[in-house]
This record gives sequence, C-alpha cells and structure tokens, in this order.
Amino acid sequence: MAETSTQQSGSNPGKIWLKSYPPGVPAEIGPLPYRSIGEFFDHAVAQYSWRPAFTCMGKSLSFAALNTHSAAIGAWLQSLGLRKGDRVAVMLPNILQNPVIVYGILRAGLTVVNVNPLYTPRELEHQLVDAGAKAIFVLENFAHTVEQVLARTAVKHVVVASMGDMLGVKGAIVNLVVRRVKKLVPDWSIPGHTSFKAALAKGAKLTLTKPHLAPSDVAFLQYTGGTTGVSKGATLTHSNLLSNMAQMELWLETAFRRKARPENLTFVCALPLYHIFALTVNSLMGLATGGNNILIPNPRDIPAFVKELGKYEANIFPGLNTLFNALMNNAEFKKLDFSSLVLTFGGGMAVQRPVAERWLAMTGCPIHEGYGLSETSPVATANRLDTGEFTGTIGMPLPSTEVEIRDEQGNTLPVGEIGEICIRGPQVMAGYWQRPDETAKAISPDGFFRTGDIGFMNSEGLTKIVDRKKDMILVSGFNVFPNEIEEVAATHPGILECAAIGIPDPHSGEAVKLFVVRKDPDLTEAEVKRHCAANLTNYKRPRHVEFRTELPKSNVGKILRKDLRG
Repeated sequence: MAETSTQQSGSNPGKIWLKSYPPGVPAEIGPLPYRSIGEFFDHAVAQYSWRPAFTCMGKSLSFAALNTHSAAIGAWLQSLGLRKGDRVAVMLPNILQNPVIVYGILRAGLTVVNVNPLYTPRELEHQLVDAGAKAIFVLENFAHTVEQVLARTAVKHVVVASMGDMLGVKGAIVNLVVRRVKKLVPDWSIPGHTSFKAALAKGAKLTLTKPHLAPSDVAFLQYTGGTTGVSKGATLTHSNLLSNMAQMELWLETAFRRKARPENLTFVCALPLYHIFALTVNSLMGLATGGNNILIPNPRDIPAFVKELGKYEANIFPGLNTLFNALMNNAEFKKLDFSSLVLTFGGGMAVQRPVAERWLAMTGCPIHEGYGLSETSPVATANRLDTGEFTGTIGMPLPSTEVEIRDEQGNTLPVGEIGEICIRGPQVMAGYWQRPDETAKAISPDGFFRTGDIGFMNSEGLTKIVDRKKDMILVSGFNVFPNEIEEVAATHPGILECAAIGIPDPHSGEAVKLFVVRKDPDLTEAEVKRHCAANLTNYKRPRHVEFRTELPKSNVGKILRKDLRG
C-alpha cells in the first residue's frame, strides 16, 4: 500500500502502522455522536425497534422489548432512592435478563459492576466492598454465594432472577429442570430480597427519569481478572466505551469488503457478557449494528453449544483460542454449515497458528486476531479484516490509538526491539477505582497505559506479543516466553492443549515445565520432548512434561499459568 495514507491523515509520520491501514479507514475517529450509552441506546432502539436484539434458548427479545424492560428496571432502581453514580452489581450468565438489567442500570444513570457468577464468597466480597455496591442482581443458582457475604457489604437491595424468567411458558419447565432435575440451585435464604419478575412488574408502572450524564461519568467498574494480584476495578467512562465502539465500527466495515454484509447480522455470544470482550464486541456492537446476539449460557457444554449453533446462520463469532480448539474437536461441529460466517474474531489470549489454520480449513473463515484489556474497553489493536491472512500478530492500533514499545525506564524502543506494550487512546480507562497509587503505576504521565505484556512492533506497524511480564521464564540468563513453547507444542497432532511455566532449577535458575492435555491417549513424554527438540533451541525445550486431564482456566477460558505454578 502506498505511503501516502500517512500524509493524507495529517498525522504524526511516526505512526508507522497507518501505512498498513485498510484503504479509506481514517487515522482518527472524530467527535462522538452521543454523550452517554443511554443516548446511544435510544438511537439504536429507534433505528432497529422491530429487530431481535438478543436470543436465548429459542426465545428472542426485540430492540423494542429490550427498551421497555430495561426502562422498567431503570425506573425501579431510581424508585429505591439510588442516585447517579451509585454502583449496582450484576452476577448473571448469558441469559436475556442480563442485557435488560445492564441497560436498565445505565439508563438510570447508575454504574454497572460486572461480577463473575462463579466467584467464591471471598472473591465476591472483595469486589462488592471495593466497589461500594448498593444493589445486586443475581441468578438464583448463585444466591447462596451472595447470602454468605451480604452482611459484610454495603448492599441494601438484592434482586434474584431465575433461569426461565424471560422465556415465556417454556420458562416454568426450564426452572423445574434447573431446580429439581439438574439440582443446580443450592439452598439459599435472603430475607427481603425482590424477585426479578417483581422488580420488572413494579418498574413497568413507573417512569424512567433520564439522567444528565457527561461523557466522563462512570458507566462500568470492570474488575480485572486478578491474574497479576488483587482484582482492581478498571473505571470505564461512557466515552471510553462509546469511543471503542466508534473505533470498532470503522474497522468492522472493512470485513464486508471480503464478504458481503448480510441484511441482519447474527452474532454468536459464547463469551460471558460480564467480561469486557463480550460486553463491547457482542452486546454494544450488536446494538450499534442492529444485530442479534445468540446468547450461550454455558459454552463449556460443547455438545449443547454446537446444537444451538446449528439453528442459526451466524455471521460474527468472537471467541478464544481454547474455545475454537474445543469446538473443532467435536464431531458434530464439523458437520455445520459455515457459509454465512463473515468474521471470526480471536482475543483474550494468543491465537495459535495451528488452531487458526484448522479453523480456516474447517469453516472457510479466517480467524482475525485482536488485542485488548479490561483497562482499554477492551479493543486496542486488530488485524485487517479485509484480508484472509493470519499474521500471528495482534495487528495494528485502531483509529485514535497509539502503541509504543517501552523499556523499564519508559523510553520508547525502536522497531523490532522487545519491551512493554503501552497504549494511549480514548478507550483507555480513567484509572483504577479508588487506587491512585495503582493508577500512577499503570498510566504514565504522558497518558500511556502499561499493559504488562511484552512484545515488539515490526516495520509494518504490527505488534507481536511475546508474553506477559510475569510469565517470562529465565533459563541460564536467557528469556524464554511460554507462548512460543506452547505454540510449538500445539502443532503436535497428539496434543489437545498445553501450558508452559518456569520451575526452579539448581543448574539453570529456572527450567521449562510443560503441562499437556492429550488428544492421543498413547502420547508419551519422550514424544513430546522429541517434538519440542526438533523445533526449539536447547534452553527453550521443556525439561519436564506433566500430563493432565484438563488445565485451569479463567471465566472466559484463558489458561491460567499462575494456578499451574501453584
């Protein structure tokens, strides 16, 4: 592509990635059309009212119904005396109540605190206390966790939802199966709680008062996974999320150059909506494009997930390497019709080349890798969507985003040199909630967020992650990056998934240990070591191999090396 794109943008010629941009994509996003997510929501509803916005277990919720129900929840919350900026926790999986509640909270001028429903009482208590949450919405399956910590928090209002609440006549059967057959609801008792249906009914008789919100007001407290220590709340403003949507809309349009845009977009929403990836890429982008999100309450149930996929013509599929891998190892998945799939978007962890190549061969749709964090709302970089190339990188910065590779002293490193990936842009959080000390460590005086990820930028402006700072293994003074070892090991046909860590070694300081889940039950340690020896230099080779039936994973399916380190 001609160098002129940099000059045309009128931008700093130091932004070398602009020469690699898809033709016609601007360097900057321009002024935001909305002051708040509530304003954006009103516009989306007016534009797409008749279309389905979310579908779960065969039941669809139109934009108009989402508007009505979320207004009722928002009005009910206001009737409790909650005021602009008060925090409300949401502890729900991917069910129709989730978007109704989240958009209800936002439209009432309150702040959403997303909570992983699988949290232990200790983790939940930390988050509720840290956020100062005044209310919580929880699925009855997890109400026993809330019950255990409630007295030690500032929460005054508890709303308990049931799986079948929004599924019509079918809902009663679903609740019966969940409670009596599968026994998924442990005993709980929360005196004074309100049922979701009661809150909805009360709110329907009230009128939502539109709050006066500034773009700088806080929309979400998005807690980091705690993979690097205590979980902290990333303070995401309305403008952070609206900016990321504007950036992604520009980027998404280029995908339809490769394959025509369907009249009505259908998104697969298998990643949990309480996670920043699905929150923005699925929920907000679904509303922005008039799309329908197919909610998958339990993506770990691969056979049920595949059966659900077979019912829809999916166009956009955000996911993780581990999810793509698990699906491709299901015999029924291979029989699905993928002709409608326009975009597969990989994030959350590195997409391994063997997985990307198999996915392309099986579905005919390439995986386009992007990168982001809770602190960046989340998308900061992405590969071009108008080509089918798998680059093995996280792509280039989105419009209005800058990436620099910096050393320990904060100096910007030249192209090709390895250092910490740092990001500046309108999607970068305001800071960590009530943690000025942590904010000062994370955001440099010139506004760059230090990601804790190690990588380099090539001459095309594409960034390659080498690893997380804390995961790096030091073998005899050499830096060894687990991602590289895992990618090599994953090419062995007998390996389903794997993870590498460093363990103490009297001779080399640390040695590489590889945890392996077998695809071939006869796979031996010697075969794994032989395969790695053929592809890795001596100090990078695993000295220890341990076979496991499964690897520890985060709520979105990211392999947790810290748990393997014990």
